[in-house]
Order: sequence, then structure tokens, then C-alpha cells
Amino acid sequence: FHVKPVEAKRPPWDGGWIWKKDKQGSPWMSVACQGLGASVWMPCKDHQSDEPDNGAILRIIVPDSLMGIGNGRMIDKKVLGNGFTQYSWEVKNPINSYNIIPYIGKYSHFGEKYKGEKGTLDMDYWVLDSNLTKAKTHFADARRTIEALEYWFGPYPFYEDGYKLVEAPHLGMEHQSAVAYGNNYKMGYLGNDLSGTGWGLKWDFIIVHESGHEWFGNNITTKDVADMWVHESFTNYSETLFTDYFYGKEAGNDYLVGTRKGIRNDIPIIGPYGVNKEGSGDMYPKGGNLLQTIRYVIGNDKKFRNILRGLNKTFYHQTVTTQQIESYVSKKAGRDFSKVFDQYLRTIRIPELEYKTEGSNFAYRWNNVVDGFDLPVRVQFDSTSKKQQLIYPTTEWKTMKQPKNFDIKQFKVDRNFYITTKNV
Repeated sequence: FHVKPVEAKRPPWDGGWIWKKDKQGSPWMSVACQGLGASVWMPCKDHQSDEPDNGAILRIIVPDSLMGIGNGRMIDKKVLGNGFTQYSWEVKNPINSYNIIPYIGKYSHFGEKYKGEKGTLDMDYWVLDSNLTKAKTHFADARRTIEALEYWFGPYPFYEDGYKLVEAPHLGMEHQSAVAYGNNYKMGYLGNDLSGTGWGLKWDFIIVHESGHEWFGNNITTKDVADMWVHESFTNYSETLFTDYFYGKEAGNDYLVGTRKGIRNDIPIIGPYGVNKEGSGDMYPKGGNLLQTIRYVIGNDKKFRNILRGLNKTFYHQTVTTQQIESYVSKKAGRDFSKVFDQYLRTIRIPELEYKTEGSNFAYRWNNVVDGFDLPVRVQFDSTSKKQQLIYPTTEWKTMKQPKNFDIKQFKVDRNFYITTKNV
């Protein structure tokens, strides 16, 4: 086929083919088409539920002065004559169509071997010639990301295809085994901390977040983009888990709570089905806070980690629905979280814990919630001892005897639960 592809207006958000030049004036090209769909530049069955079982081969013909880089591993380089060279790349694993990606430019290469959970992982880095020196230092976050996320999520899902970080003419994208990088070699998100806590400036946001999608988005892919929270909420939470792994649990919690300022509660996180439409951008920070809430209800990090790893093992290289993910979490947690998922994914209401004193009793209930909402919550009655306990509110008032020396002004909910409170 022969076509003039759609040119991206604001990649990666308003996507298409990207035509740019690097600082030396050399051509630099790529594609970003998540949401819009790969049919914007190549003929394909453009639906997220459809992936080739045996991967794909990408042949890129470029002028001899440039390089063509694709997913997976290079299987052939052929000088065609007349000033052109063909680079052939093969990805062996299933891959969704928007992840099939050519990068064309004046690239330099370096790499390393990582001893991971499934053996030796080839980690390769392709950057513009002029950025080679700084990349060799800055890209240390890639190795750290694989280390942290293999701990939490299980083995990197594409050992056969290797891991690549490729400098791109846009901010970034989770292109499978060829992650796009465009964060200008800055810590945080283009030099900013999305949490406002300082922890987000300890690592490169694009390396951590986009690499996190190798597990949620590329390994586990939703059949309908309406369920894209499975990609973005878990990957948003990978930022917290990365911080937790390297800087401690409270640092991770600080980061997570800090991201709440980005929650809009405009429309539900899950979008309408069957029309290729995403839900709210809250699938990032609100979705991450949903997962943190579930983690603290479970109250056992070993069990929670086994759920995350189990998801990647059970749904390895599969396309899924939100129902499959929700049911798995509930089953392995030993608690029905269906109403919790309904509340946070399908409404824009924040649960409100109302509480009051009635004589010598303490009374509490849920307000602003879906019918049957039954989220347990960790609370503290005494700010001096900081001892927590789980209470089990419903939409009906429940009472308990006030603890000794109780002062309602000392009552506090664990900050890791994404709720509001109201003393009535």
C-alpha cells in the first residue's frame, strides 16, 4: 500500500506520524497513535482486542545516514544501494497494533545485561548521537525500574524480545520492547514532581511510568479502551511502588497521597463500551489511589504483592475485561471489592465517612456511596499512641463503645484511604 499518513498535531496525545529534526538538523521521525489507532498510518484490524499471536516483523527502509529501529530484536540489516538501507526487526510475542513502532534518526547505541527473574535480560538504549554521554548516566533508572517492578509485578514479560529505551521526538509511550523516551533527561515529569512531595524528583517519570506499561498495558491488555484503567491505574501505581522499593514505604505513601491534587472527578474512569472511547484521565491518579486503598484494606503487603504478580502470571500475554481483573483481585484478597470498584471506577463520588458521638458511643456510617458500599477503613482514635484499627462502616449508622480517654478531635482516618470525613 502507499499512503500519506496523518501527521500528529500534539503527540503523543493527538497522534499520528511525527516529522521532526534533531538539534543537528538531521531528520527524526516516529509514530504515536494510542487511542487514535494504528490505522492512522498502516492498514490493520484496528481494535485493541486483536493481537497477532506470533508477533510481527517490521522492515524500515531509510537513507544510509539514518537508522531504523523497531520492536523486538534486529534480525537483518541490508544495504539496498542507491543510498538506502533496510533494517528488519522482529517481535516474537503478541503485541497490540498501536505498539508497533518505527523510530528513524541518527542514533547511537549502548546496552547492558540484567540478571532478572527469568534469566538474562538484554537492555538496549538507542539515543541521538549528541545525547550519548548524558544517556549513559541518566538511563540508570531503566535498570532500577526493572528491578523494582520485577519485585512487585513478576518477571519482565518479554525476555525473548529484550527491553529497549529509544529516544523519541515526543514525550513518551509504552511501545512494547521499544519504550519511547522524550523527557529531556530530566528527573520527574519534564523536571516537575507530579506529587509535589519531592519524591517524584528522585527518578525519571517517563522511564518508570512507560516501562511500567510493559506489565499493565502490554502484557495485560484490555479488549476495550473503555477499560483502560487496567493499563493506567496499575502503571500509575507502579510509580508509588518504585518509590516504595527504593526509598521506603512512607516515601511511597507520601508520593501517592501527593498525586491526589491531580484528581478531577469529572466523569467516571470507565468509559462507554463499543465506541473506542476512554473514560476520565482520573484513571491515573484516582486509579492509583484506588489500588492503594485496596492494599491498605488487605493490610498484608506479601498478599498484595502476590495479587499483582498473580495478575501478570494468570493473564500473561492476554487481552482482558475489567470484570476479569476485578474478580481476580477480590478472589485472591478474600474480600468482595465489587462495590469498591463500582464506587471509584463507575461514579465520580468520593466516599464520605460521617461520624459523631452518641453519649458514651461512637457512631459512623458511609455517605455519598453506591448501594451496598462496604469498604473497611483503618482509623486512629488516639493520636498519642497512633494505634490503628479497622472499622466496617455501612450506609446505616453503626455504633461502638468509645475507647478510653477518647477525644473526637483525635479521630483520624489512615491517609492511604482515598475518602473524605465529616464530623456531624
